[in-house]
Amino acid sequence: MIARMPDPTLLDAARFAGGHALAIYAVLLLLVMLTAGLVARALLPLRGSSVATPEPLSPIALLLRFAAGFACLVGGAMLFAAIAEELHAEPTLGQLDEAFIVAMIGQVPDAALRAFYLLTLVGNRETLITLGVAVTVGLLVLRRRGLALGWALAMLGNGALNPTLKQVFERARPIHPTRWLTEDGFSFPSGHSSGAVIAMGMLAYLAVRLLPRRWHVPAWIAAAGLAFSIGASRVFLRVHFPSDVLAGFASGAAWLTVSIASIELARWAKRRRIAAQASGVELTR
Repeated sequence: MIARMPDPTLLDAARFAGGHALAIYAVLLLLVMLTAGLVARALLPLRGSSVATPEPLSPIALLLRFAAGFACLVGGAMLFAAIAEELHAEPTLGQLDEAFIVAMIGQVPDAALRAFYLLTLVGNRETLITLGVAVTVGLLVLRRRGLALGWALAMLGNGALNPTLKQVFERARPIHPTRWLTEDGFSFPSGHSSGAVIAMGMLAYLAVRLLPRRWHVPAWIAAAGLAFSIGASRVFLRVHFPSDVLAGFASGAAWLTVSIASIELARWAKRRRIAAQASGVELTR
């Protein structure tokens, strides 16, 4: 089988993007944070500022949340599947990734690389394990056992899913790492990217459950910006290809949706059970 070369226009676009990676990152970061803020404002009940637990949602609000969650789950899964299929079916994606990485060499100042190195530490396995244990203990101290279990399962689930996917695809890492960081192991999908989406997304969800409403939208904006930046740091440090990070975002978003939906379903079932018990008590009086 003769490998096909990608369209020269696509190669030129990849090289252009690599040569202007820092500017593109800044624009995308702004768009990601703006989108997160707009979606949070649309989906979260925002009336009032001092009550941590939202009022019961209207049917329209429930429908919007369901549709958004379904779209996120299906979209993330479809995006991951499309990248994985392209990765195995044709060499085009790998060549575009390589062109981007090569064009980026020498274009990013050391000060920016130093900042991305600090960002990537936030997504390290050791950092996420420490965060996972600390948040679990904190929730147990607050006697929020359901949230503690949901948080722990979300973090542990991604910790098992990502290494499994890496073993399935066995993609080699870029061969041009920076002097700031080198990594071994397989490349696809990026564990830092999926882990950041899960950890930051779950922290934003916990903020909605536990903090006053005035913090809800800022929490989602900060979570989206930090998760995106952690994933981007892996490309800037040249230990992952762009498609690795995009696939990590996709798998992380899908698992985050499943995790939050599972917690919300458990909360709904508990409220129904409590309401049924209260109704039974009233009927026996």
